[in-house]
Amino acid sequence: CPCALVLATPTAMVAALSCAARLGILIKNVVQLEFARSITAIIFDKTGTLTTGELSVTQMKPAPGVDGVDLLWAAASAEQMSKHPAALALTAVARKAKIELAHPNNFNETSGRGVAAQVGGDQILVGRSQWLADQGVDMSLTRHPDYAEPDGVSMLYVARSGKCLGWIGLEDRTRSEARSAIEELRKLKIRNLSMVTGDKWSVARRVGAEMGCTEVQAEVLPEEKLQLVDDLRRRGHKVCVVGDGVNDAPMLAASDLGIAMGAAGSDVAINSASIALMNNDLSRLPFLIRLSRATTRVVWQNILFGVAFIVITMTLAIWGPLTPITAAVAHTVATAVVIFNSARLVRYGEE
Repeated sequence: CPCALVLATPTAMVAALSCAARLGILIKNVVQLEFARSITAIIFDKTGTLTTGELSVTQMKPAPGVDGVDLLWAAASAEQMSKHPAALALTAVARKAKIELAHPNNFNETSGRGVAAQVGGDQILVGRSQWLADQGVDMSLTRHPDYAEPDGVSMLYVARSGKCLGWIGLEDRTRSEARSAIEELRKLKIRNLSMVTGDKWSVARRVGAEMGCTEVQAEVLPEEKLQLVDDLRRRGHKVCVVGDGVNDAPMLAASDLGIAMGAAGSDVAINSASIALMNNDLSRLPFLIRLSRATTRVVWQNILFGVAFIVITMTLAIWGPLTPITAAVAHTVATAVVIFNSARLVRYGEE
């Protein structure tokens, strides 16, 4: 009975899954662990993945005749039912300023574009300038030099009853470990490291330069993210997608390997992904790929050992030197060798 050969793969996989779980990597299917070693391209969503996702309001520019408190009140009142990081930042700063928000009615959120709601009898729109313009809002204010968009800041425009009230600027911090994680991935021969975001180009270029990404795509809508995955596939890549939000769910599901930032990610993203990082530590990405490759090496070591053991012992049994008692002992020892060789993966990566 070739137990050493039978146990070659499952023991290695169980040990690797145990190692991953201990370090906060939830792998839903062992096939995904095997596949991770062949990844050649990774697409990162910006907000909440390469950045902390904790936006803060840093600038505000009311339109002429509009009070700053009125601008913030309108934006926060309309956004308070949204779970987007920008909405959370707006409501947080409004409450900190002790502004009493109104309850929105007929709330509607358009993914990647903005929100609309009835507040105090007026239609409030908060979102991209182009989206507001498409809704019939007069955006001539944006052409004035005093209202030019500052570089590196995410912008939300606010409109009430078809009139632009001004804009609110938000900023996000990059994750401290993200740059080193991308450098590690580059050393692992990941050829394409892309970043996608629905944010404007100036913000995307700043974050992309800080992270050292090979490609940057900005002002991308959720449905357009799927096209990026398909494009990389047509170029011969095995594509991994890393994201955390509801907008990332289609892209995560469509990729060869979807990884969700589990601790801060939405339930939709986690359910759409194959793997979840439960501690939001991006250094786990290069570790996952190294673990996958190490697991493959251990599996082949076990298989080659099992085959060699069977060939040698069967040869000895045919020619007579191997007695039944010796064969039984050798069989047990060979099985133990495979098990303990696989068990090394449980502590893989420890210093």
